[in-house]
Amino acid sequence: MSYRVAVIGTGTEPDAPDGDGYAMAYHHATAYESHPECDLIACADIVRENAETFAEAFDIHGENVFEAYDELFEAVNPDIVSLCVPPAVHAWIAIDCIRSGVVEAIHCEKPMADSYGGARLMVQEASRHDVQLTFNHQRRFSDAVRTAKELLDSGAIGDLERIEFASPAGIFDYGSHSFDLCNYFNDEVPGDWALGQIEYSEENILFGSHNKNQAVVLWEYENGVNGLGTSDSTDGRGPANAVGCHHRLTGTRGTIELGPSAEDEELPTLRIRRAGDEEWKAVETDDGLHSWEFIDRAIAENVRCLKAGEKPELGAENALNATELIFATWESARRRGRVDLPLNIDDNPLEAMVESGALAPVSAEGE
Repeated sequence: MSYRVAVIGTGTEPDAPDGDGYAMAYHHATAYESHPECDLIACADIVRENAETFAEAFDIHGENVFEAYDELFEAVNPDIVSLCVPPAVHAWIAIDCIRSGVVEAIHCEKPMADSYGGARLMVQEASRHDVQLTFNHQRRFSDAVRTAKELLDSGAIGDLERIEFASPAGIFDYGSHSFDLCNYFNDEVPGDWALGQIEYSEENILFGSHNKNQAVVLWEYENGVNGLGTSDSTDGRGPANAVGCHHRLTGTRGTIELGPSAEDEELPTLRIRRAGDEEWKAVETDDGLHSWEFIDRAIAENVRCLKAGEKPELGAENALNATELIFATWESARRRGRVDLPLNIDDNPLEAMVESGALAPVSAEGE
């Protein structure tokens, strides 16, 4: 069996990626090209030159190059669509794909959407129409992450009590990965409450949406495990330094660290210190925390699940759990208090605070 694949939102080519996409469509396409059961047949981008350049790179026939994605649906009937457009239009394009009656699976870039209501609606419609909707939280497929999870599940540090992370580039973009990994380590248990604060004196627009400068959030899961998340300012002097690693897992009998940081020494990607150990012990892994190869693994697993009729771990419900914590952080800042979950909002609290004047960031142009 071969799945017909289309990419919507080709963006610029990898030799000149920009901050609004990082040429993610090219990485998706490379993963499909290497998969024996996928046939990349079409693409669409509102900038036709971008779509044509993409088509040339992946040997897509000129008749299957489009500016309008609805025309793509009518012409080629793709089974799988990769959605690599900015988050501000994720929800509406994904919903159009879902309602087309043609698409069996959608693999969408993260963050899910620029509003919490949009993210929820995507999940709702995918469920209603029985379309496999996944999001590209590909860092789950790092061997370092998988090994850390295996150690945790084996009881190497006892029962999990606390998860911490430091996001180097904001909780909306990179933090989507950060929260997703926290939920992965805690077996996808939903959050119970969140308490967050943000600093937004300087405008930070990422993927066409407001992001943040600095943030700190505390939260608790329904099973009692606690979380601490931090994110840095653009100059790297933010609260993330307080955590000092990519992720930390603290259990009743020890600690696991992913991506520990130190200025004066080179540290392993993964290390563990059990109760009674005087020093950290390095854990060997096949790779680190950053590799485009993780997208290949993620898409291969999505295709396997589609064929087998299994629920993919990158599925929309899991992505929504991470997205809820992002918007709960901003909502807590808006309310100036703790937010109990599930989150019952539809808008984007950060955007709303900027528009209302509650936050008055200075733009990057100094306006």
